[in-house]
Amino acid sequence: MGEVIQFIPKAERERLRLIREARAHYDSVFPPANPASKQHDNAPIVHSVNGTRIHQGGELL
Repeated sequence: MGEVIQFIPKAERERLRLIREARAHYDSVFPPANPASKQHDNAPIVHSVNGTRIHQGGELL
Protein backbone atom coordinates (compact mmCIF):
# COMPACT_ATOMS: atom_id res chain seq x y z
CA MET A 1 0.00 0.00 0.00
CA GLY A 2 1.07 3.55 -0.49
CA GLU A 3 3.01 2.71 -3.64
CA VAL A 4 2.80 5.33 -6.39
CA ILE A 5 2.85 4.15 -9.99
CA GLN A 6 3.77 6.67 -12.66
CA PHE A 7 3.01 6.03 -16.31
CA ILE A 8 5.93 6.69 -18.64
CA PRO A 9 5.22 7.91 -22.19
CA LYS A 10 6.11 5.48 -24.96
CA ALA A 11 8.60 7.97 -26.44
CA GLU A 12 10.49 8.14 -23.11
CA ARG A 13 10.63 4.33 -22.83
CA GLU A 14 11.95 4.14 -26.40
CA ARG A 15 14.58 6.81 -25.63
CA LEU A 16 15.77 4.84 -22.59
CA ARG A 17 15.88 1.62 -24.64
CA LEU A 18 17.99 3.30 -27.32
CA ILE A 19 20.38 4.65 -24.68
CA ARG A 20 20.81 1.15 -23.18
CA GLU A 21 21.40 -0.29 -26.65
CA ALA A 22 23.97 2.41 -27.49
CA ARG A 23 25.81 1.83 -24.19
CA ALA A 24 25.92 -1.92 -24.82
CA HIS A 25 27.28 -1.32 -28.33
CA TYR A 26 29.89 1.13 -27.03
CA ASP A 27 31.00 -1.34 -24.35
CA SER A 28 31.35 -4.09 -26.97
CA VAL A 29 33.63 -1.84 -29.06
CA PHE A 30 35.49 -0.22 -26.15
CA PRO A 31 35.50 -2.66 -23.21
CA PRO A 32 35.73 -1.03 -19.78
CA ALA A 33 39.23 -0.92 -18.29
CA ASN A 34 37.99 -2.60 -15.08
CA PRO A 35 35.39 -5.30 -15.92
CA ALA A 36 34.67 -5.85 -12.19
CA SER A 37 33.13 -2.37 -11.96
CA LYS A 38 30.76 -2.98 -14.90
CA GLN A 39 27.08 -2.70 -14.00
CA HIS A 40 25.13 -5.90 -14.65
CA ASP A 41 22.16 -5.80 -17.02
CA ASN A 42 19.80 -7.10 -14.33
CA ALA A 43 20.72 -4.35 -11.87
CA PRO A 44 18.13 -1.59 -11.54
CA ILE A 45 18.83 1.65 -13.36
CA VAL A 46 17.48 4.85 -11.88
CA HIS A 47 16.58 7.77 -14.13
CA SER A 48 15.13 11.13 -13.23
CA VAL A 49 12.34 12.57 -15.36
CA ASN A 50 10.96 15.96 -14.35
CA GLY A 51 12.30 15.43 -10.83
CA THR A 52 10.65 11.98 -10.51
CA ARG A 53 12.88 8.95 -10.06
CA ILE A 54 12.17 6.05 -12.41
CA HIS A 55 13.50 2.60 -11.58
CA GLN A 56 14.19 0.42 -14.58
CA GLY A 57 15.63 -3.04 -15.20
CA GLY A 58 13.71 -6.14 -14.18
CA GLU A 59 11.14 -4.00 -12.37
CA LEU A 60 8.03 -2.25 -13.56
CA LEU A 61 8.54 1.38 -14.49
